[in-house]
Amino acid sequence: MSNTELENYLAFSIKLAEECGQVIRDGSKARYHKSEEVKGNNNDVFEKYGNPTDLVTETDRKVEEIVRDRISKEFPSHKFIGEETVAAGIKCEFTDDPTWIVDPIDGTTNFVQGFPFVAISIALAINKEPVVGVIYNPFMNELYTAIKGKGAYLNRTTRLPLSYPHNPLPLPNLSHCLVLTEMGSDRSPSVIDKKIRSIHNMVAQPGQSNRSSGGGSTKKAGLVRGIRCMGSAAVNLCFVAKGNADIYWEIGCWEWDVAAGIVICQEAGCIIVNANGPDESPVDILGRKFLAVRGCSPSAGDTDAKQSQLRIVRELWNVVEEIECPR
Repeated sequence: MSNTELENYLAFSIKLAEECGQVIRDGSKARYHKSEEVKGNNNDVFEKYGNPTDLVTETDRKVEEIVRDRISKEFPSHKFIGEETVAAGIKCEFTDDPTWIVDPIDGTTNFVQGFPFVAISIALAINKEPVVGVIYNPFMNELYTAIKGKGAYLNRTTRLPLSYPHNPLPLPNLSHCLVLTEMGSDRSPSVIDKKIRSIHNMVAQPGQSNRSSGGGSTKKAGLVRGIRCMGSAAVNLCFVAKGNADIYWEIGCWEWDVAAGIVICQEAGCIIVNANGPDESPVDILGRKFLAVRGCSPSAGDTDAKQSQLRIVRELWNVVEEIECPR
């Protein structure tokens, strides 16, 4: 595919994201300016599959309908995978054909609560690889864009990472890392207990007492600088791409949560692999397990930055638990 075609897809995606960003802002205002008679009536917020931690709103559905309609008219031969389309029971097959992968509102709970880490995420995949990515946070007016091989940008002009053209210093070990993660919508004991233990291991210092194991010392310890949960996979990936955070680790998100962010991160020099290890091959977009490490310059003795990043990847794999996450 030519650079001109990719640039056209990017321009289309940006225009669409900004249009839908206004719809999201309007939807937020409507929620907070209801008449007194209907205030507190949340009948525009629905639980998916009866799960109160997995929400959808009428705005989610409206935005996805706009995106799907625009794409079908502009590129009728292209495929489409959208979060709400799949939730409605419509089968979406991921093939080598040009495929748009869309999350109309990533961070729906944030949207409902008025917490501003919310984004529309639009990606185009060709031969099952994301090649164009656009993420737009309409509340912070932050637009992240990338084309494979052409770099990643914030608000069109600022090249990512923010330190560009200089790469950030390499990460010596986990104790220098700020980690982004999420609790996720699956709160079953087999999942959430392991996530909590993994987070405990990330923040623990070696030899620290571990009550959950009967008071014995912690064998797995990362002593990371901090953990942050912002409620949006797309926003998390953008913060790693910028270099504001060092690692994003999540189990249980979907391709529409990460497809655009994968392009943006990779073009900002990040590495993205399986969140549980030990496979260091390129991340499986359908795998539901994602680990991103920010871009950096090589450590002393390394021939490239990837070796420095993989050392951090392996350190994190050593402290997190294996969590099954079927589709």
